[in-house]
Formats: sequence, structure tokens, C-alpha cells
Amino acid sequence: MPQQKSVALLIETSNAYARNLLSGIVSYLHTQTSWSVSLPEQHRGADPPTWLRSWKGDGVIARIETESIAKVIRRLKVPIVDVSAARHVPSAPWVETDDSAMAEAAFQHFRERGFRQFAFLAEPEFTWSNLREAGFIKAAQASNFQCHVFHSRKPDTRNFSWAQERNRMGHWLRQLPRPVGIFACYDIKGQQVLDLCREQSISVPEEVAVLGVDNDELLCDLCNPPLSSIMPAAQQAGRQAAELLELMMDGQKVPPLPHLIKPLGIVTRQSTDVIAIDDQDVADAMKFIRDHACEGINVNTVLDTIPLSRRVLEKRFQEIIGRTPHQEIARRRLEQVRRLLIETDLTLRQIASKTGFRNEEYLSVAFRKATGISPGQYRKQT
Repeated sequence: MPQQKSVALLIETSNAYARNLLSGIVSYLHTQTSWSVSLPEQHRGADPPTWLRSWKGDGVIARIETESIAKVIRRLKVPIVDVSAARHVPSAPWVETDDSAMAEAAFQHFRERGFRQFAFLAEPEFTWSNLREAGFIKAAQASNFQCHVFHSRKPDTRNFSWAQERNRMGHWLRQLPRPVGIFACYDIKGQQVLDLCREQSISVPEEVAVLGVDNDELLCDLCNPPLSSIMPAAQQAGRQAAELLELMMDGQKVPPLPHLIKPLGIVTRQSTDVIAIDDQDVADAMKFIRDHACEGINVNTVLDTIPLSRRVLEKRFQEIIGRTPHQEIARRRLEQVRRLLIETDLTLRQIASKTGFRNEEYLSVAFRKATGISPGQYRKQT
């Protein structure tokens, strides 16, 4: 029997994204190989465990988000895969969420609901937050919209206090134009802004809609109202990191390139469940599509409920939403397909029936055209 490889996993267990990374690594181990794993209990950015300095192992998967962790890891002289965006060890391959794709998805999520004012809530000490901020601003500017940004201060900043930081964020929130879509860099920031909205009697989602990242289900459902969130493909990232490390420990050379994993989608909850559109006919059409897209409707069905000609509806829809009614129907159906693939064990035939497709073949063709992969491949990645 070959000797079991010894691997250190320097990944915090304090948040949903990191736990899902670990889950992806575990799923790889269950099907491909067997490692002797060392997993210290730690929080994000924690100092490396003292035992790591004298550890004699074969490889490391780490969230290298601080120079103190990077310094110890560089000395180990073993294969390393980084699962953070900070890039403190440029010689290591890294697997991370595609933050630009997340930002684009967030912007489109708000535009689909008719928002024309946008804001971003940032943690500038983290590279992934900065990448999401840059992507969100870029998406807004590309459509000729402004984006307002709040930069949170680091807790170790001189004279920092949570009370002052909360007051500062509350002042920023009161000054924002409304209605506004706020993209929070991750779910905890989304929870903070929802708490402030409740304290200041700001209506959510009518005046302020809030979207987070990580889809930490417990946290999102504890928010009042429940928080919409982008679902990263963290398990896929964990599996890919494990696969890369296995190759490196077997002696293969893996170039220090990024492996960026696109998000799985957005789980819409009450914090963004709104149509912020002044054109009442277009708003009514959007609501009808939202409520009935999976019932086999088409544009003619929508026109039966809206006092407009097809040409006028499509023109106004395109101007306000950026898509045609037909495209919006198709998008809504595929969004529900994604959700059912992730959240249920329904067969493809059952999903096709529940989402308005004639049969599973039609669903598969439409899904592959939209995503580039089959429904089965998508389900395996989640």
C-alpha cells in the first residue's frame, strides 16, 4: 500500500464559504484518494498554528490572507494551493471565486428589478472585497450609472469602535438616493445594513434592497427581512484545489495560475424581492412574468394582461430592463431550473414539468445554450 499523504488544511471554520470549501475537499477525498489531514480550528486571518513551524507533511491547502501565514508556509518547502484572493504567495496556484462574475451578477440582479441607483458596502482589507467593488462599479458605469461606496474600517485601526463605525455606516445609508440596490461584499455586511435599515425605519426592499455573498443560509434566514445572497461554487473550488494539490504531490508541475470559479446563482429572498420600476405597465409585466414564468407562458400571454401592443411593450421593456419580455421569461425559467438542480433531487423530467419546458430534451438544450454545460454537470458541481 502506498504511504498516506499528510496534508494541512489552513482554512477557517468560522464562515459558510470556508466550510463549503472544506466540504468540497472532503468530497474529493471520498471518491479519489485518502489523506491524513490536519485541520486547526481558526478564524479568518488568524495567525498560523504553532505546530505548523515544525510540521513534516506533504502538502498544504490554505487561505493565505495574511503575510504572517504566508511567511510560515513559504518555509515549508511543500506543494501549496492557495484558496484566497490575496496572493501573498504568487508562486502557488490559486483557486478562488470569480469576483468579477459575482459583481456582474449582482448588478444584473438589481437592474432586473428596475434599480437605477447602486451602492457597494466594502471591507477594503480583503482583496476579494476590492475585486467585487471594482467589478460592481465597472458594471454600473458601463450602463451609465453611478455607484456609491462605503469602506468599512479595520477593527485594529487606531481609535476604532464598533459604535462609531455603526454611526458612520448609518450616516452613509441615510445619504443614499432611493430606491437603491446595495451590494454587500459578504453576508455579514448585508446583515449589518439590514439592521440599520430597521433602526432607521427604512423600508426594505422598497427603498433599499440588499444583496450579500456566500448564501450562509442560517445567517440569511435570521436577517429581518431574509437576505438575498449570491451562491459561490465553494464546494467546486474545494474539489479543484484538492485535485491540484494531489497532482503536485505526485510530482507534476502546476503553473501558478488562477482557477476562477463562477458563482452558481443568486438565492432571492425578501431583501431584494421588489420591482423598482416607475413605468407601471412594465412593472406589471415583470410581476406577471415573475409569478407565472414556469407555467408555460409566452409573450402573448403577457400581452393578455397588459394594455399595450407587442411592439410598444418590447420597446419599453428593452429600454428599462435591457431585455425583451421573451428573454425575461426564459431567464426566469432557467433561474428556477438552477434552483431545483441545487436544492432538490428531482429528475430532469420532473424539473422540466415544473418549469414550463415541453420535456427534458428541450430543457437540456436551453440550459446548455445558456450556461455552456449540461444540467447533470451543473448539479455535480454544486
